[in-house]
Amino acid sequence: MTHDLTPFSNRLQKNLKHWGKWARRRGITCYRLYDRDIPEFPFAIDRYENHLHVQEFLPQQHSAEELSWQPMVTPLLTELCAIPAQQIHCKTRQRQRGSQQYQRQSENENENESNHELIVEEGGLRFLINLHSYLDSGLFLDHRTTRQMVRQRASGKRFLNLFAYTGSFTVYAAAGGAKSSVTVDLSNTYQQWSRRNLELNGLASDRHQRQRADVFRYLSDARQAGERFDLIVIDPPSFSNSKKMTQILDIQRDHRRLLEAALQLLTPGGEIFFSTNRKGFRLDPELVAEHPSHEITHQTVPEDFQRHRPHRCWKIER
Repeated sequence: MTHDLTPFSNRLQKNLKHWGKWARRRGITCYRLYDRDIPEFPFAIDRYENHLHVQEFLPQQHSAEELSWQPMVTPLLTELCAIPAQQIHCKTRQRQRGSQQYQRQSENENENESNHELIVEEGGLRFLINLHSYLDSGLFLDHRTTRQMVRQRASGKRFLNLFAYTGSFTVYAAAGGAKSSVTVDLSNTYQQWSRRNLELNGLASDRHQRQRADVFRYLSDARQAGERFDLIVIDPPSFSNSKKMTQILDIQRDHRRLLEAALQLLTPGGEIFFSTNRKGFRLDPELVAEHPSHEITHQTVPEDFQRHRPHRCWKIER
């Protein structure tokens, strides 16, 4: 099969000029360059400084053997972006369930992941990413603005980060002067990643604790222990059936129970930032009636992600 890449090439050149200028004005080095602008070329291309992370979105039943775009697209990206082919990381993406997006993509389980680790900068902070071994990079660029909002609110606060992944929200909170923090995630791999991100910024200390735990179990134990927090971030997967969890998570079904448990740990006047990428998600109306809740998606989705809104976000108060 052959493809005429001219429309894609023209759009990419236009985007390189527009988003490159936009990013330079703002001091941003990691951003979305192309986001399925042309339906025939369903790629999401993110620039992580001098590397490209290229994902093709496939229909559920699409066979990998049918793919023929990579051999053609990679040379085009190399030419137009002036980035060597070995720094262009191509992946295919299909509808994911639960923790699949975080799982290893490399077939070699014994390979040294440090060979594929990179350090990038965002907001004057440094983050460890891996564009090779996992479907996602370790730093969700669509939450760039949300992280900055957390940083601006964190001074003197006790901060809780649930479903923390690699701890980028914790790094921002710590950089913003958080009095203390607890970072909760069930994965040992990502807890270690969070630790390294804090260390990378000179922010690791006893004030910033990590808890490897099921979030619902942690919330129950923390309530019984009398823990309280002033600022909480909750960015869960849409669905998870991880064997490590005590129960299957469906965020549409379970979000009210999750948020009510978190609200029990929130100090009066405190704030929860709750985000989800679940398609068609609806916040429980009874929860909205009981607690001041404001959708702030229009504030949290950055300009470079406006074409395909990647998440929705609410600020919930007590």
